[in-house]
Amino acid sequence: MEIIKVRSREREQLVEFTDEVRRRLTASGAREGVCVLYVQHTTAGLTINENADPDVPRDLLQHLRALIPQHGAGFRHSEENSDAHIKTTLVGTSVTVPFHEGELLLGRWQGIFLCEFDGARERQVIMTIR
Repeated sequence: MEIIKVRSREREQLVEFTDEVRRRLTASGAREGVCVLYVQHTTAGLTINENADPDVPRDLLQHLRALIPQHGAGFRHSEENSDAHIKTTLVGTSVTVPFHEGELLLGRWQGIFLCEFDGARERQVIMTIR
């Protein structure tokens, strides 16, 4: 098990950390299996999506904001981050990526992102290799 720390700089942000996952997979020496990533937070998620065009993460966040705005929805949770909890539930808190010959089997344009919905802050992602 490894702990990867990922820092966001904005309240809502997609932060790619694929290279760190690759580095740790290589260091593990594992050749075949699956890499499971899990974020230990209720207001941050994980996703795999396009990492070639920065408009894709921006578009994802824009539509999540439109779907679930931070204010004005009658939320009762007093911390003013109910929207972040809902967005995390929709996105999910884990991803699983198979690997072969020590390489993640991601598609050409795929990257692994932390989905920050209540930042800016540092998040912990648990990485296990099986």
